[in-house]
Amino acid sequence: MTADYDTLAKTIAALTEGETDEVALMATVACEVHHADDRFDWTGFYRVTEPEVLKIGPYQGGHGCLVIPFERGVCGAAARTGQVQLIPDVDAFPGHIACASSTRSELVLPVRDARGDVIAVFDIDSDQPDAFTKDDATALGFILTDVFAN
Repeated sequence: MTADYDTLAKTIAALTEGETDEVALMATVACEVHHADDRFDWTGFYRVTEPEVLKIGPYQGGHGCLVIPFERGVCGAAARTGQVQLIPDVDAFPGHIACASSTRSELVLPVRDARGDVIAVFDIDSDQPDAFTKDDATALGFILTDVFAN
């Protein structure tokens, strides 16, 4: 099963309408996205909790790393640069942090608030190589903007 992003966006919009608590929003998004696609092995947020530091937030899947500095890993790169990280082979990414040995590919999107500040990253891991496309990144980016930047 692959994600039906139109339906997913509508479902998430309906579930999060009127909610302002970031953790509640993150928990809802992580749950809905995780269960929308068989490629998604781990789905969750790392929150910016202090300058240059990400800490684990709501997620679905096995355990994740608790703390990720901005200068390390795929999540750190997304937070540091503010750019989507679409990684077909995590073993080829310099400085990749192996929170789970089963991860083969990764998609990480910066999460911005209404001011445009990066407040978190949304991390999706897959146990399949080259599991993600630019279409995934685009569709998920729209969902994140709708939920967190409006």
